[in-house]
Order: sequence, then C-alpha cells, then structure tokens
Amino acid sequence: MPDTSPILIWFRRDLRLSDHPALAAAANSGRPVIAVFLHDEVVEGLGAAPKWRLGLGVGAFAERLEEIGARLILRRGKALETLRALVRETGAGAVWWTRQYDPDQIARDKAVKAGLRGDGIEARSFPGHLMFEPWEVETGQGKFYQVYTPFWRAVRGRDVAARIAAPDRLEAPASWPASDRLEDWQMGRAMDRGADVVAQYLHVGEAAAQARLAAFMRHRIESYGRDRDRLDLDATSGLSENLTYGEISPLALWEAGQRALEAGKAGAETFLKEVVWREFAYHLIYHTPHITRDSWRAGWENFPWESENETTLRWKQGRTGIEVVDAAMREMYVTGRMHNRARMLVGSYLTKHMLTHWRVGQEWFAECLVDWDPASNAMGWQWVAGSGPDASPYFRIFNPDTQAEKFDPARNYRRQWLAELSSDPPETARAFFQACPRGWKLEPDMDYPAPLVDLAEGRNRALAAYEQKKTG
Repeated sequence: MPDTSPILIWFRRDLRLSDHPALAAAANSGRPVIAVFLHDEVVEGLGAAPKWRLGLGVGAFAERLEEIGARLILRRGKALETLRALVRETGAGAVWWTRQYDPDQIARDKAVKAGLRGDGIEARSFPGHLMFEPWEVETGQGKFYQVYTPFWRAVRGRDVAARIAAPDRLEAPASWPASDRLEDWQMGRAMDRGADVVAQYLHVGEAAAQARLAAFMRHRIESYGRDRDRLDLDATSGLSENLTYGEISPLALWEAGQRALEAGKAGAETFLKEVVWREFAYHLIYHTPHITRDSWRAGWENFPWESENETTLRWKQGRTGIEVVDAAMREMYVTGRMHNRARMLVGSYLTKHMLTHWRVGQEWFAECLVDWDPASNAMGWQWVAGSGPDASPYFRIFNPDTQAEKFDPARNYRRQWLAELSSDPPETARAFFQACPRGWKLEPDMDYPAPLVDLAEGRNRALAAYEQKKTG
C-alpha cells in the first residue's frame, strides 16, 4: 500500500516555493504536505536585526503559501521536541528540510535526524541552499579548497541543478494542526525604535527578491564590474538580504548571470564570481567550522588584539572621527545593510588601526545586519583581519581617507549618512539618530568628533604588532 501519511516540510533559511527540492518532492509525492517553521534554539540565538528580518520573511512566506491553498504552521520550542509533538499530532511519516552548513545548524539537524529516525520517522535533508555541496568540490588531491580563485576555476564550468518551478498546490492534510501566532513571538522586540526606520529599506519575500533580481539585470549588470565598489552609487544587486533567508535561490542568480554573460554584459562574470564567493564561504564553514569562533590560520591565537572596551563603543556609534567609517556604521543602523566596500573599510579600521579583535566586529554585525549570514560574516571578518582563509595580508591596511576619495569622490556617501557634516542634513543622516539606542544619547546637532586613532599612528602600531608576531 502506498504511504499516505503527511510529510512535514521544515522551513528554515529557505522561505520560497521555487527552486525548493524538498518541497517539490513532497508536492510530487501526492501525500499531504504540512509546512512548518520553528522558533527553535538556533532562531532564539539570533541577533536583533536578523531575528526581526527573519520574522518578516516568515510572515511573507506564510502569505505565499496561502496563495496556493496551504498554511505555515508555527511552533516555538527546541527543534527535536517540537517536531516530535507535530508528528504525534498529525500522524506524519516524514520530516524533510533543506540542508544548512554552519556548526550550530549542523549540530541541531544531526540531533533531529537521529531522534526522529530512532522514532521510526523518515528524516531527510535536501540540497537547495547552495549550488555546490561542500563535499562535492575537491582539489586534485581530494581535499577541500582553501583559496578562492582555484575554487572558482573548479566550479565555474560545472553543471548546476535545474531550476524548479513553484508548485501550484499542495495536498492538504485531513485537518491542520494548531499554529502559534507570529506576532506573539515578538521577533522584533530587540529592534525597539529602529524597526520603523530600517523597514523602509527592506525587500521582503520571494516576489520582492525576484523583482529585485530582474531590475538589477535590466539596469545595473552592465556596469557592475566597474561600479560595484562605488559607495555613492546604487550599483549592486542588494540580494544578500534575500539570499540569507532563502527568498531567492543561488540558482536563480546563477542562471540570470549566465544569461547576461551570454548576452555580452560586461559585469556578468564579476557578478557570477560574487555568487561563487558565497559558495566558497559555505565550503569553508563546512570543512573548517572553527572559522566562526577562532582564528582560521594557526599562529594568531596570541596576536595582541584588544577586546571590547570604551573605544569600541565609539566605533559602534559611528563616531570614530573617520568619516567614511562612521558613515558606513550609520548606514547599517538606518538600512540594516552596509555596502561591501564599506564593510572592508570598517573591518580594517577596527582590527588594524584600533587593534581590536575581529570577533568584536563579527558579533556586532551579527546583531545589526538584516542580511547577516553565518558563513559570509565569519569569512569576511577573518579575511579583512588577516587571520582567515585567502586573507588580505595583515600588512595590507586600508587607508580609509584615500579609499573614500576613490570610491566616494564627491563625498555624497559621507554626506548622506553624517548629519554633522551639514547645516541642513538629509533625512538619511537624521534617521540614524531615530534608530540608534536611546541610551547612547546622540543628537544630530552634536559636534563631529576628532579622530579616535590617528591613521598614520594606527597603521604603524598595527605593522609593529605584525612584525612582532612574525618574529615572536
């Protein structure tokens, strides 16, 4: 007799209907399908901005499911216990989900898989978060890649999975289990007053992500390679926000980029390389999970980085006295995102000029970014600090002033975000003071601070520390 028991699809960072192998397989099985999202131990540990943005994504996805006659069942609690309860309530014979690759989610998923299988329930994970599974890309010696460029060469010509259309309908169960109310979870509580400010800059949900990709391909892909580092131009795709919650698949970006490449669009290959950079980050976090908490390279354990201190607060507040660094930090507070070039500059300034540990920056980004991604955030911070894979050498110290002259030549980016630079600042600059914590007691009419660290002095101190590391 064919199995007619329901399948639970456990959604996490895959809040879409298209390009979803687990969902497609369930829809094609003919069995009832129950979509589930859990506010579990991993979600509980998220920072303020990513947890809030995830909640918005869950709400949009629930509406998307309703469009095809389905529902999203919400439950709060530890993953294994909560899924077991749902299996008992629904008579489900299987729980399926999309694989994740960071250590926290791997640990959770292994426990869930072992527990459910021990109960006699089919527990199965599917691909979908990446184009290339980390264990499927190997060097000629059968090892994982530690440098990006050879990784890119290894995957750029590989076949990728075929795109999967969204299902038109899902077989409903005989009765739906009870669901929590999303608003009762208060996932945006820690955002406080910042939520209303940041919300204006978000593009939430699968439809918004697809529209964002289409607009980028129409208007900005041609100039992407030339302009993507410009702080003062809207030259990037903005899709990191949607990728991190799985509102769009990397396959969709890859396919669009390949079409642009075939059409001779100048920026297409650069865009494809950025898609693969994300794949590389997950390749590394899977094979070397210590990248999320410890220096990836050996020999950096005793480097004289400072921990959290009074100067760190000035960096967080965007009041270092270095205009482009402060503008970038305030952009993050207002929009929930930060330009990638700016991320390099604030990271270099913190870890080198200020000699502050990269973990301080990593943890602050994990609190503030709506596009926070465990792999990209960890690799990015260690790259800029010099302790990571394929890293920027420690002695390569960005000069934020010369970088600003190059990538913000008319000072438009800095004026956009720093109210103190103008007698009549734009609304974007004023918005920072509406979004930042009340306890900081910052006002737009405050004087702009003197530099926290002299750039030449900070550079020399960092180089001295590096030389001591080499000879120590």
